[in-house]
Amino acid sequence: MEMIIVLTIIALLMGLVIMNLGGIGDVAKIKKTQADILAFKEALSTYQLQTGTLPTTDQGLKALWQKPTTDPIPDQWHRIMDEEVLDPWGRSYKYLNPGKHNTDGYDVYSTGPDGQDGGDDNIGNWKDKASH
Repeated sequence: MEMIIVLTIIALLMGLVIMNLGGIGDVAKIKKTQADILAFKEALSTYQLQTGTLPTTDQGLKALWQKPTTDPIPDQWHRIMDEEVLDPWGRSYKYLNPGKHNTDGYDVYSTGPDGQDGGDDNIGNWKDKASH
C-alpha cells in the first residue's frame, strides 16, 4: 500500500512538471518569431539601401530571395536571403507596405499559433502587447 501511495505521489509530481514545461515550447516559438522578424527588418533595410525603395505588398518578402517581376522592378537587385523562412508553425510570414500598425512604414508578422490573420496572437514588428 505504501508503494502505491509513493508511486501516485511521484506520478502527480511528474504530471505537474510536464504541465509546467509545456508552456516553454510556446515561449520558444514566440522568441524565434521575434528573432525572425528582426532578421527581416535587417534584410529589408539592406534591400532599401540596395534598391532605393522597400518591396511593395504585392512583391512581399519574396523580393528578398527572388527578383521582383512586378513594378517597381529594381535595377540594382541582389539576393539578400537564400530562401523563404517560415514561422515556427510552418506558415509564411506576412508583409504589408504600408502597414496597418506602422502606417508610416511596413508590418512584418506571423499569424501565430492559430494561423488567423488579425487575431490577438499575431506577432509582429509593432509596439503593443510585447510585440504581439
